[in-house]
Amino acid sequence: MDSWFFAWCIVPLLIFVARIMDVSIGTLRVIFVAKGYRTIAPVLGFFEVVIWLLAIRQILNHINNPICYIAYGLGFGVGNYIGIRLDEKLSLGMVIVRVVPKSDTTELIGQMRREGFGVSLVDIEGMSGKLKMIFTVTKRKDLQALLNIIKANHPNAFVTVEDVKAAKDGYFGLTHEKAGSSWLPGSLRNRK
Repeated sequence: MDSWFFAWCIVPLLIFVARIMDVSIGTLRVIFVAKGYRTIAPVLGFFEVVIWLLAIRQILNHINNPICYIAYGLGFGVGNYIGIRLDEKLSLGMVIVRVVPKSDTTELIGQMRREGFGVSLVDIEGMSGKLKMIFTVTKRKDLQALLNIIKANHPNAFVTVEDVKAAKDGYFGLTHEKAGSSWLPGSLRNRK
């Protein structure tokens, strides 16, 4: 335990890994708090702090080792990246998508509805005249399928996407699963 290899290689590596873990958990915890997951966030917070204490203890035990400080900083950066990627993979929650197309929306609206997305329309007046702005609230895991539909119909449309903390009593579409190269809502696929 007192060897040069342990102090200058193993300890910094352990600090690096611990920091990745606690920052990744912390990033997810903050995201869960923002999305209203009240029961998961405290559990993640517990593990985040315990891992952080273990990492900081090792730094204090090896206060004269600058490699430990570098490992701590690198672990923090990598942990943030991994936490964000985990959030993307989990795709929890809902998003609101606003679409301002530059031309007629009839085909886009029809395809969105056929694919199981709810559609609300608002009359607007933009730089190119009167248009229909499309609103839809959908599950985050279905966002890419929706964006593909929008891009196929209106590649130059102005699109905004925002997280929704809570939504109820509305039509939020059906979860889309990849079936070959096309996306079909589960209820439509089961009717075939």
